[in-house]
Amino acid sequence: MSVAAPVRPASPAAVVQTRPQPSTPRRRRSPGGWWVYVALSIGLVFLVGPFLWMVANSVKTSAELHHVPPTWIPQTFTLDNYTTIFTKLNFPQYFINSVIVATIVVASNLLFCSMIGYALAKLRFRGKSAVFLIVLATIMVPQTVYLVPLFVLMSNLGFVNSYPGLILPFAAQAFGVFLMRQFIQGIPDELLEAARMDGAGEFTIFRRVVLPLLGAPLATLGILIFLGSWNNFLWPLIIATSDQMYTLPVAVATFSIGQNAVDYGLLMAGSVVLIAPVLLVFLLLQRFVQQGIATTGLKG
Repeated sequence: MSVAAPVRPASPAAVVQTRPQPSTPRRRRSPGGWWVYVALSIGLVFLVGPFLWMVANSVKTSAELHHVPPTWIPQTFTLDNYTTIFTKLNFPQYFINSVIVATIVVASNLLFCSMIGYALAKLRFRGKSAVFLIVLATIMVPQTVYLVPLFVLMSNLGFVNSYPGLILPFAAQAFGVFLMRQFIQGIPDELLEAARMDGAGEFTIFRRVVLPLLGAPLATLGILIFLGSWNNFLWPLIIATSDQMYTLPVAVATFSIGQNAVDYGLLMAGSVVLIAPVLLVFLLLQRFVQQGIATTGLKG
């Protein structure tokens, strides 16, 4: 009587090899997806086109600027317009005024808005909700509503035609307080309580615990405040009574006074100088802007 040999189980490798491999589904392309790229390309042309046209006109001669039909590419490249605004006009002083005002306004907003936002988010005091409601109400009021009272206040303080008059009304803006408060609310209270148990005061907690966590929102706030201060036109026009205190937007506007006295070459060159720092700052810090807006929007 013969004994059947025992059947050996198949090796795991053989089982894996005989197991059917799942087929990867092919990604279907939307038949109308190319319309999105066409629409985005058209939008890019409308967005970048005026800026390129401004740069091209800034390096044209006066005769070519008035040529009909207009030339898209400069036939005669010249830097006379830039030379004129920096040598024959008081443009360097206007540029320095804008830099001083924008720098101090940004620094003061980063300091004061973060401190006020910390107080509204983490400290307990009477009237806290009322103060926050006042901040929100201030955001909803247009700037043109309080221009006259603000000018009267600056005039009574003797700040007309001076740097304090250009800076103090924007040293702490309601939007910055709201932005900082929303982000600081998301910081765990356990971190602050641990610092208090170690004997740290509120200022030490703010400086050593809270501020290191505010990198992205501070960068976002700094860029937004810089854009608003650098491009501010109405208030410097009101408070500055002499051209020695003009900022760049006001100075560029003086190039277009009168319909028949407009120097388009100087106007375009001044506009390029006005916009270039804004583009440079935004390109360098756009990553922090996106990160700050995204993280701040998630905070309760």
